[in-house]
Amino acid sequence: MYTDARSADQPPLTLLTGGELISKALTAAVDGCRHELLTAQPGGGRAPQMLSEALERDLRLLSRDVRQRTIYQHTVRSHRATLSYIEQVTAAGAEVRTLAEVFERFIICDQKVAFIPVSEERGSAALEIRHPALVRFLAQSFNNAWARSIPVHPDTSPLRSPSITSDVQRTILLAVVSGETDDSIARRLGMSRRSVAEHIRKVSLRLESSSRAQLGYLLAASGLLEGDGAVGAD
Repeated sequence: MYTDARSADQPPLTLLTGGELISKALTAAVDGCRHELLTAQPGGGRAPQMLSEALERDLRLLSRDVRQRTIYQHTVRSHRATLSYIEQVTAAGAEVRTLAEVFERFIICDQKVAFIPVSEERGSAALEIRHPALVRFLAQSFNNAWARSIPVHPDTSPLRSPSITSDVQRTILLAVVSGETDDSIARRLGMSRRSVAEHIRKVSLRLESSSRAQLGYLLAASGLLEGDGAVGAD
């Protein structure tokens, strides 16, 4: 009764500053989750310490039969520590999928409270959102991304299928056509600059391009990026 009464007094937006405060708020929200936890995690593989903390928290959640759905980027499929975490939480009942690009990091508990970073330095400040319209908007964005993403089953299916490889390549090449640098593409896709450069090098050889500008033109004119077919840069 006290919790219900206090919920009406909570502000729709609360700025959380500092890693300790953010961690405490997230832990309290997740521990209070009763139905479903939605998480979008861009940036590629997670740090081992973060995964260790998340594993303990998430296994507690799953033991209460709370549904957990998480979207990562395709690049986690080659990150050993993150795959180990995924294997353990999926064995406990979690659902994990990946996309070439995840728009931004956020966490939603029971579609009542959400957390988003305030800036690119995600550990410095976060926004706690309790406004129903904003939480609903974020949940719908998650569901739209979930419908396009590819499930991760570490024990039963190939981690890097042709469709996943093609999805990554296509996202990289669209960024090239848009004029993005290798560094910018790498940050968005959670992969190394060297991996991005290698994808671009293969397509440059295929199209016989001698410069970045020429490659962008040839990609736009070739039709390789139309539709959902494989780019075929391997």
